[in-house]
Amino acid sequence: MTTTAVRATAAYAAMTASHEVGDYWAQRDADAGAKGGHGSEGRMACARHVASYTATQALALYAADRTLNLGLDWRRAALALAVSAGTHYIADRSGGRWREDGPSTALVRFARRTGHTGWLERDPGAGPLLDQAWHKGWIAVAAVVAGGGK
Repeated sequence: MTTTAVRATAAYAAMTASHEVGDYWAQRDADAGAKGGHGSEGRMACARHVASYTATQALALYAADRTLNLGLDWRRAALALAVSAGTHYIADRSGGRWREDGPSTALVRFARRTGHTGWLERDPGAGPLLDQAWHKGWIAVAAVVAGGGK
């Protein structure tokens, strides 16, 4: 019998490693370029990316559960994947828009409200770093959800 801490830690490891694969290797180039765009084309590109990303995380979580005999509750795992997918979509709609003025996206507005405007304006790498920090933070939350219970 594994503990909640062991299940959550293993879930975090699996979800973080598969985040890297899903966010970069599984993502189609066309979707990477369009996912932050305005209108339905941008929303659909982001949705396609999040679908392949989530499938990658689900496969990794399933493999970790089976290989490590974690005994994950699949309702909790499904909820964890939904948390990861939903927050991933929110972040990735900001793709290419981190330096955008005006209303922009929810995450760009949040970054500006929390004092990151100067960094976003002077450093072209700031947006992608904030994006990855957002993802990893939410993956930690999702892992605790997946590993909880029992």
